[in-house]
Amino acid sequence: MSTSPEPYEIYAVKYAYRDAVRANNLIFSDAHDVPMPLDYYVWAIVGKTKTYVVDTGFDEAEAAARKRDHIRSPAEGLRLIGVEAENVEEIILTHMHYDHCGNMKQFPKAKFYVQDREMAFATGRFMAEKTIRHSFAVDYVTDLVRALYDDRVDFVDGVREIAPGLSLHHVGGHTDGLQVVRVWTRRGWMVIASDATHFYDNMNTQNPFPIVFNMGHVLEGYRTVQALADSPQHVIAGHDPLVMARFPAVSKETEGIAVRLDADPLNWE
Repeated sequence: MSTSPEPYEIYAVKYAYRDAVRANNLIFSDAHDVPMPLDYYVWAIVGKTKTYVVDTGFDEAEAAARKRDHIRSPAEGLRLIGVEAENVEEIILTHMHYDHCGNMKQFPKAKFYVQDREMAFATGRFMAEKTIRHSFAVDYVTDLVRALYDDRVDFVDGVREIAPGLSLHHVGGHTDGLQVVRVWTRRGWMVIASDATHFYDNMNTQNPFPIVFNMGHVLEGYRTVQALADSPQHVIAGHDPLVMARFPAVSKETEGIAVRLDADPLNWE
C-alpha cells in the first residue's frame, strides 16, 4: 500500500512591487489605462527536516535601475517567517531573470537547482539580442556561474524529484529553461508556477505576459501547470497581487508581507 509523503508548508513573501497597467502584462489588451500592478515574491517550502527557498529576488540597486519599488530584501522577508537566509542549504531557481536570481551572497550555504537549458540560455548566443537579455542582470548571471565553479549548482534536465513530495518540471516559454515546482501539502498537490503564469489572468484567458521566448511553450506550460496541480486553487501565480488577497497572512505582523499558501484560501473570486 502506497503512502503519501509528509506534507510541506508553503509561504509567499512579497519583497517589491511595480505600478503597471494591463497592457504591460497581457499581450492582447486594449485597456491601456487600467491599473494592473505586479508584486514580486520569493517562496519558502518548509518541511519537517528541511526548508527550500524558491528564487532569491533582486536588490535595491537593481530596483533603482529598473524603477521598481523595493520594500525589503528577500532575506529580511524570509526572516519574518522564521527562515534565516544564511542557514538555507537548498534554493530552487525557477529561471534566471533579474527578479528571480539576485542576492545570492545572502545565502552563503545554499546550492542552487537550475535547469540545464536555463544556464545555457542565460550564457549563450541569445544574450547577444538586447531585447532578450534586457530581463537578465549580468552580475546575477555571473554570481551563478561563480556558484557553479564553487560546486554549488545542481543541474536539472527536464523533470526531477528532489525530495519526496517535491519535484521540478521544465516548461520553458517565458525563458528557455523556466521550471515550475510541484509540492505535496496538507491540501494536496500545489504548483508554484512562478513566471509560467505571471497573473491568473494570463493562464485563465490564454493571454500571455509579453516577455516570451517561445509562445508555443508558454501555452503548453499552462496545460502542464494545470495537470500538475489538483485544481486551479492549487496554482500559485508568479506576480499576481491576488496571491496576497486569496491566502491568509502568516501572522498579524506579516499582513501584506507573507501569506500561507497551503492554508485554505480566504476567497477565490
